[in-house]
Amino acid sequence: MSTIQKKDILTLSDEELQNILISFGWKKYRISQVNEWLWKHGIRSIDEMSNLSLTDRQKLKDVFEMHTLALDKMQISFDGTRKYRFNLHDNLKIESVLIPVPEDERYTLCISSQAGCSLTCTFCATGRMGLLRQLTPGEIFDQYLYVNRECIEVYGKPITNIVFMGMGEPLLNYKNVVASIGKFTSPKGANLSHRRITVSTSGIAKMIKKMAEDGLKVNLALSLHAADDTKRTEIMPINKQNNLHSLSQALKHYYNTTSNRISIEYICFDHYNDSEKDARNLIRFCSHFPALVNIIEYNNVRGIDFQKSDENTINSFAKHLLKAGIMTTVRKSRGKDIDAACGQLANEA
Repeated sequence: MSTIQKKDILTLSDEELQNILISFGWKKYRISQVNEWLWKHGIRSIDEMSNLSLTDRQKLKDVFEMHTLALDKMQISFDGTRKYRFNLHDNLKIESVLIPVPEDERYTLCISSQAGCSLTCTFCATGRMGLLRQLTPGEIFDQYLYVNRECIEVYGKPITNIVFMGMGEPLLNYKNVVASIGKFTSPKGANLSHRRITVSTSGIAKMIKKMAEDGLKVNLALSLHAADDTKRTEIMPINKQNNLHSLSQALKHYYNTTSNRISIEYICFDHYNDSEKDARNLIRFCSHFPALVNIIEYNNVRGIDFQKSDENTINSFAKHLLKAGIMTTVRKSRGKDIDAACGQLANEA
Protein backbone atom coordinates (compact mmCIF):
# COMPACT_ATOMS: atom_id res chain seq x y z
CA MET A 1 0.00 0.00 0.00
CA SER A 2 1.53 3.30 -1.09
CA THR A 3 1.75 6.23 1.30
CA ILE A 4 0.52 9.69 0.36
CA GLN A 5 3.32 12.16 -0.30
CA LYS A 6 2.76 15.01 2.12
CA LYS A 7 3.09 18.62 0.97
CA ASP A 8 5.20 21.17 2.84
CA ILE A 9 2.47 23.60 3.87
CA LEU A 10 5.01 26.45 4.13
CA THR A 11 5.73 26.30 0.38
CA LEU A 12 2.14 26.78 -0.75
CA SER A 13 0.65 30.01 -2.03
CA ASP A 14 -2.53 31.28 -0.38
CA GLU A 15 -4.50 30.10 -3.42
CA GLU A 16 -2.95 26.61 -3.39
CA LEU A 17 -3.63 26.20 0.32
CA GLN A 18 -7.16 27.52 -0.05
CA ASN A 19 -7.95 25.07 -2.85
CA ILE A 20 -6.79 22.12 -0.78
CA LEU A 21 -8.68 23.20 2.34
CA ILE A 22 -11.84 23.88 0.32
CA SER A 23 -11.54 20.31 -0.98
CA PHE A 24 -11.83 19.24 2.69
CA GLY A 25 -15.17 21.04 2.77
CA TRP A 26 -13.78 23.73 5.09
CA LYS A 27 -15.27 27.20 5.30
CA LYS A 28 -13.19 30.29 4.52
CA TYR A 29 -12.82 31.36 8.13
CA ARG A 30 -11.05 28.06 8.85
CA ILE A 31 -8.63 28.77 6.01
CA SER A 32 -7.92 32.21 7.46
CA GLN A 33 -7.26 30.64 10.87
CA VAL A 34 -4.67 28.24 9.44
CA ASN A 35 -2.91 31.06 7.58
CA GLU A 36 -2.75 33.22 10.70
CA TRP A 37 -1.32 30.36 12.77
CA LEU A 38 1.42 29.85 10.16
CA TRP A 39 2.42 33.42 9.34
CA LYS A 40 1.13 35.80 12.02
CA HIS A 41 1.69 33.62 15.06
CA GLY A 42 4.56 31.61 13.58
CA ILE A 43 3.26 28.26 14.81
CA ARG A 44 5.32 25.41 13.40
CA SER A 45 3.31 22.51 14.81
CA ILE A 46 -0.19 21.69 13.66
CA ASP A 47 -0.93 20.38 17.15
CA GLU A 48 -0.62 23.95 18.46
CA MET A 49 -3.45 25.27 16.27
CA SER A 50 -5.70 25.31 19.31
CA ASN A 51 -8.85 26.79 17.75
CA LEU A 52 -9.09 23.86 15.32
CA SER A 53 -10.75 20.65 16.44
CA LEU A 54 -8.62 17.56 17.00
CA THR A 55 -10.25 16.04 13.91
CA ASP A 56 -9.32 19.06 11.78
CA ARG A 57 -5.78 19.07 13.10
CA GLN A 58 -5.41 15.39 12.26
CA LYS A 59 -6.72 16.04 8.75
CA LEU A 60 -4.00 18.67 8.29
CA LYS A 61 -1.33 16.30 9.62
CA ASP A 62 -2.46 13.59 7.22
CA VAL A 63 -1.87 15.87 4.23
CA PHE A 64 0.82 18.36 5.26
CA GLU A 65 4.26 18.52 6.81
CA MET A 66 6.48 21.49 7.70
CA HIS A 67 10.13 21.81 6.79
CA THR A 68 11.46 24.14 9.46
CA LEU A 69 14.87 25.58 10.34
CA ALA A 70 16.98 24.35 13.24
CA LEU A 71 19.66 26.54 14.81
CA ASP A 72 23.10 25.01 14.27
CA LYS A 73 25.30 27.78 15.69
CA MET A 74 25.06 31.37 16.89
CA GLN A 75 27.96 33.81 17.29
CA ILE A 76 28.10 37.30 18.78
CA SER A 77 30.55 39.90 17.50
CA PHE A 78 32.36 42.40 19.69
CA ASP A 79 30.09 45.07 18.13
CA GLY A 80 26.87 43.22 19.03
CA THR A 81 26.20 41.74 15.60
CA ARG A 82 24.73 38.23 15.81
CA LYS A 83 25.24 35.54 13.18
CA TYR A 84 22.92 32.53 13.00
CA ARG A 85 23.69 29.35 11.11
CA PHE A 86 20.63 27.21 10.42
CA ASN A 87 20.26 23.60 9.34
CA LEU A 88 17.69 23.01 6.62
CA HIS A 89 15.62 19.82 6.54
CA ASP A 90 18.00 18.29 3.95
CA ASN A 91 21.09 19.07 6.06
CA LEU A 92 22.20 22.06 4.00
CA LYS A 93 23.10 25.18 5.97
CA ILE A 94 22.35 28.88 5.58
CA GLU A 95 23.30 31.97 7.55
CA SER A 96 21.44 35.08 8.72
CA VAL A 97 22.80 38.16 10.48
CA LEU A 98 21.12 40.48 12.99
CA ILE A 99 22.60 43.99 13.09
CA PRO A 100 21.30 45.82 16.17
CA VAL A 101 21.53 49.60 16.57
CA PRO A 102 19.67 50.04 19.89
CA GLU A 103 20.38 53.77 20.15
CA ASP A 104 18.40 54.31 16.93
CA GLU A 105 15.86 51.58 17.75
CA ARG A 106 16.85 49.89 14.48
CA TYR A 107 17.26 46.13 14.28
CA THR A 108 18.13 44.91 10.80
CA LEU A 109 18.04 41.28 9.70
CA CYS A 110 20.26 40.28 6.78
CA ILE A 111 18.50 37.32 5.25
CA SER A 112 19.51 34.56 2.80
CA SER A 113 17.47 33.67 -0.29
CA GLN A 114 19.52 30.71 -1.56
CA ALA A 115 21.74 28.02 -0.09
CA GLY A 116 25.02 29.06 -1.67
CA CYS A 117 25.14 31.20 -4.80
CA SER A 118 25.59 30.57 -8.53
CA LEU A 119 27.36 33.89 -9.12
CA THR A 120 31.14 33.82 -8.88
CA CYS A 121 32.01 37.32 -7.71
CA THR A 122 35.74 37.11 -7.04
CA PHE A 123 35.63 38.92 -3.69
CA CYS A 124 32.76 36.96 -2.12
CA ALA A 125 33.02 33.82 0.01
CA THR A 126 29.45 32.71 -0.70
CA GLY A 127 30.07 32.56 -4.46
CA ARG A 128 32.79 29.97 -3.92
CA MET A 129 30.17 27.56 -2.54
CA GLY A 130 28.19 27.35 -5.79
CA LEU A 131 24.41 27.18 -5.79
CA LEU A 132 23.15 24.31 -3.65
CA ARG A 133 19.44 25.08 -4.01
CA GLN A 134 16.74 27.73 -3.81
CA LEU A 135 15.15 28.54 -0.46
CA THR A 136 11.38 28.19 -0.16
CA PRO A 137 9.17 31.07 1.03
CA GLY A 138 8.89 29.31 4.38
CA GLU A 139 12.66 28.94 4.77
CA ILE A 140 13.12 32.63 3.97
CA PHE A 141 10.36 33.69 6.37
CA ASP A 142 11.53 31.37 9.14
CA GLN A 143 14.90 33.13 9.35
CA TYR A 144 12.92 36.21 10.38
CA LEU A 145 10.65 34.18 12.64
CA TYR A 146 13.52 32.71 14.66
CA VAL A 147 15.69 35.82 14.89
CA ASN A 148 12.75 38.12 15.63
CA ARG A 149 11.86 36.08 18.70
CA GLU A 150 15.43 36.37 19.95
CA CYS A 151 15.58 40.08 19.11
CA ILE A 152 12.52 40.67 21.30
CA GLU A 153 13.99 38.52 24.06
CA VAL A 154 17.40 40.23 24.05
CA TYR A 155 16.50 43.85 23.18
CA GLY A 156 12.82 44.08 24.02
CA LYS A 157 12.20 45.21 20.42
CA PRO A 158 11.23 43.41 17.20
CA ILE A 159 13.17 43.44 13.96
CA THR A 160 12.54 46.73 12.15
CA ASN A 161 14.23 46.14 8.78
CA ILE A 162 14.89 43.21 6.46
CA VAL A 163 17.61 43.23 3.81
CA PHE A 164 18.02 40.43 1.28
CA MET A 165 21.81 40.67 1.46
CA GLY A 166 22.70 37.26 2.86
CA MET A 167 23.53 34.15 0.87
CA GLY A 168 22.37 34.02 -2.72
CA GLU A 169 21.06 36.27 -5.48
CA PRO A 170 17.42 37.14 -4.65
CA LEU A 171 16.41 37.86 -8.23
CA LEU A 172 17.44 34.33 -9.25
CA ASN A 173 14.90 33.00 -6.75
CA TYR A 174 12.35 35.61 -7.69
CA LYS A 175 9.08 33.72 -7.19
CA ASN A 176 9.95 32.54 -3.69
CA VAL A 177 11.45 35.88 -2.64
CA VAL A 178 8.31 37.72 -3.77
CA ALA A 179 6.14 35.19 -1.94
CA SER A 180 8.15 35.70 1.26
CA ILE A 181 7.85 39.50 0.91
CA GLY A 182 4.10 38.98 0.75
CA LYS A 183 4.26 37.20 4.11
CA PHE A 184 6.54 39.86 5.60
CA THR A 185 4.18 42.68 4.65
CA SER A 186 0.78 41.07 5.14
CA PRO A 187 -1.30 42.11 8.19
CA LYS A 188 -1.83 38.35 8.56
CA GLY A 189 1.93 37.85 8.56
CA ALA A 190 4.76 39.96 9.98
CA ASN A 191 2.96 43.21 9.02
CA LEU A 192 6.15 45.07 8.09
CA SER A 193 6.10 48.09 5.80
CA HIS A 194 7.42 47.56 2.26
CA ARG A 195 9.70 50.53 2.96
CA ARG A 196 11.42 48.47 5.65
CA ILE A 197 12.49 45.79 3.15
CA THR A 198 15.43 46.02 0.76
CA VAL A 199 16.25 43.58 -2.03
CA SER A 200 19.92 43.63 -2.99
CA THR A 201 20.97 42.30 -6.39
CA SER A 202 24.24 41.79 -8.20
CA GLY A 203 22.51 43.20 -11.26
CA ILE A 204 20.10 41.23 -13.46
CA ALA A 205 18.55 43.83 -15.72
CA LYS A 206 15.47 41.94 -16.91
CA MET A 207 14.53 41.00 -13.35
CA ILE A 208 14.93 44.59 -12.13
CA LYS A 209 12.46 45.57 -14.86
CA LYS A 210 10.16 42.74 -13.75
CA MET A 211 10.23 44.09 -10.19
CA ALA A 212 9.02 47.40 -11.57
CA GLU A 213 6.31 45.86 -13.73
CA ASP A 214 5.09 43.70 -10.84
CA GLY A 215 4.75 46.79 -8.66
CA LEU A 216 6.98 45.66 -5.82
CA LYS A 217 7.16 48.49 -3.32
CA VAL A 218 10.38 47.45 -1.60
CA ASN A 219 13.69 49.30 -1.75
CA LEU A 220 16.24 48.17 -4.33
CA ALA A 221 20.01 47.99 -3.85
CA LEU A 222 22.50 47.27 -6.63
CA SER A 223 25.84 45.73 -5.70
CA LEU A 224 27.91 47.65 -8.25
CA HIS A 225 31.53 47.80 -7.01
CA ALA A 226 32.89 49.19 -10.30
CA ALA A 227 31.40 51.65 -12.79
CA ASP A 228 33.69 50.50 -15.58
CA ASP A 229 32.61 47.48 -17.63
CA THR A 230 36.09 45.97 -17.88
CA LYS A 231 36.74 46.16 -14.16
CA ARG A 232 33.26 45.05 -13.17
CA THR A 233 33.38 42.02 -15.46
CA GLU A 234 36.73 41.03 -13.91
CA ILE A 235 35.28 40.90 -10.40
CA MET A 236 31.61 40.17 -11.22
CA PRO A 237 31.20 37.86 -14.26
CA ILE A 238 27.43 38.56 -14.22
CA ASN A 239 28.38 41.85 -15.89
CA LYS A 240 29.04 40.01 -19.16
CA GLN A 241 25.29 39.50 -19.64
CA ASN A 242 24.23 42.59 -17.67
CA ASN A 243 26.58 45.42 -18.55
CA LEU A 244 26.46 48.89 -17.08
CA HIS A 245 24.32 50.33 -19.87
CA SER A 246 21.63 47.65 -19.47
CA LEU A 247 21.69 48.05 -15.68
CA SER A 248 21.46 51.81 -15.91
CA GLN A 249 18.43 51.57 -18.20
CA ALA A 250 16.78 48.99 -15.92
CA LEU A 251 17.33 51.12 -12.82
CA LYS A 252 16.03 54.21 -14.59
CA HIS A 253 12.90 52.27 -15.59
CA TYR A 254 12.52 50.96 -12.05
CA TYR A 255 12.70 54.43 -10.55
CA ASN A 256 10.40 56.02 -13.13
CA THR A 257 7.84 53.24 -12.62
CA THR A 258 7.90 52.93 -8.84
CA SER A 259 9.53 56.10 -7.43
CA ASN A 260 11.21 53.69 -4.98
CA ARG A 261 14.61 54.47 -3.54
CA ILE A 262 17.64 52.95 -5.25
CA SER A 263 20.86 52.33 -3.36
CA ILE A 264 24.22 51.63 -4.92
CA GLU A 265 26.50 49.38 -2.85
CA TYR A 266 30.16 50.05 -3.63
CA ILE A 267 33.04 48.18 -1.98
CA CYS A 268 36.33 50.06 -2.25
CA PHE A 269 39.26 47.77 -3.10
CA ASP A 270 42.75 49.15 -2.61
CA HIS A 271 44.23 50.48 -5.90
CA TYR A 272 41.51 48.82 -7.95
CA ASN A 273 38.30 50.86 -7.97
CA ASP A 274 39.02 53.71 -5.55
CA SER A 275 40.65 56.39 -7.73
CA GLU A 276 39.28 59.78 -8.77
CA LYS A 277 38.62 58.33 -12.24
CA ASP A 278 36.59 55.52 -10.66
CA ALA A 279 34.59 58.13 -8.74
CA ARG A 280 33.87 60.03 -11.98
CA ASN A 281 32.67 56.80 -13.61
CA LEU A 282 30.34 56.20 -10.67
CA ILE A 283 29.02 59.77 -10.86
CA ARG A 284 28.26 59.24 -14.55
CA PHE A 285 26.46 55.95 -13.81
CA CYS A 286 24.29 57.62 -11.15
CA SER A 287 23.35 60.55 -13.39
CA HIS A 288 20.35 58.70 -14.87
CA PHE A 289 18.34 58.29 -11.65
CA PRO A 290 18.40 59.52 -8.02
CA ALA A 291 20.57 57.21 -5.94
CA LEU A 292 22.10 56.81 -2.53
CA VAL A 293 25.65 55.45 -2.67
CA ASN A 294 26.80 53.33 0.24
CA ILE A 295 30.58 53.00 0.28
CA ILE A 296 31.61 49.83 2.08
CA GLU A 297 35.01 48.80 3.33
CA TYR A 298 36.14 45.42 2.05
CA ASN A 299 36.03 42.55 4.52
CA ASN A 300 38.88 40.10 4.14
CA VAL A 301 38.00 36.61 2.94
CA ARG A 302 40.45 33.76 3.38
CA GLY A 303 42.16 32.87 0.10
CA ILE A 304 41.19 36.10 -1.69
CA ASP A 305 43.89 38.67 -2.42
CA PHE A 306 41.86 41.90 -2.36
CA GLN A 307 42.69 44.45 0.33
CA LYS A 308 40.48 47.23 1.61
CA SER A 309 41.18 50.85 0.70
CA ASP A 310 42.59 52.99 3.48
CA GLU A 311 40.35 55.44 5.31
CA ASN A 312 41.76 58.56 3.63
CA THR A 313 41.20 57.10 0.16
CA ILE A 314 37.61 56.12 1.00
CA ASN A 315 36.87 59.58 2.41
CA SER A 316 38.37 61.25 -0.66
CA PHE A 317 36.28 59.00 -2.93
CA ALA A 318 33.15 59.95 -0.98
CA LYS A 319 33.94 63.68 -1.25
CA HIS A 320 34.03 63.47 -5.05
CA LEU A 321 30.53 61.98 -5.03
CA LEU A 322 29.17 64.47 -2.53
CA LYS A 323 30.61 67.36 -4.52
CA ALA A 324 28.69 66.07 -7.54
CA GLY A 325 25.46 66.16 -5.52
CA ILE A 326 25.14 62.41 -4.92
CA MET A 327 23.89 61.33 -1.51
CA THR A 328 26.73 59.25 -0.09
CA THR A 329 27.39 57.37 3.13
CA VAL A 330 30.50 55.53 4.29
CA ARG A 331 29.52 52.38 6.12
CA LYS A 332 31.54 50.69 8.78
CA SER A 333 31.54 46.91 8.65
CA ARG A 334 29.67 45.04 11.34
CA GLY A 335 30.45 41.53 12.55
CA LYS A 336 33.64 40.98 10.57
CA ASP A 337 35.34 39.23 13.51
CA ILE A 338 32.77 36.42 13.20
CA ASP A 339 32.72 36.40 9.37
CA ALA A 340 29.27 38.00 9.39
CA ALA A 341 30.08 41.07 7.27
CA CYS A 342 29.30 41.62 3.59
CA GLY A 343 30.75 38.88 1.39
CA GLN A 344 31.86 36.66 4.27
CA LEU A 345 28.93 34.26 4.66
CA ALA A 346 30.09 30.76 3.77
CA ASN A 347 29.09 28.48 6.69
CA GLU A 348 32.73 28.30 7.74
CA ALA A 349 32.96 30.04 11.09
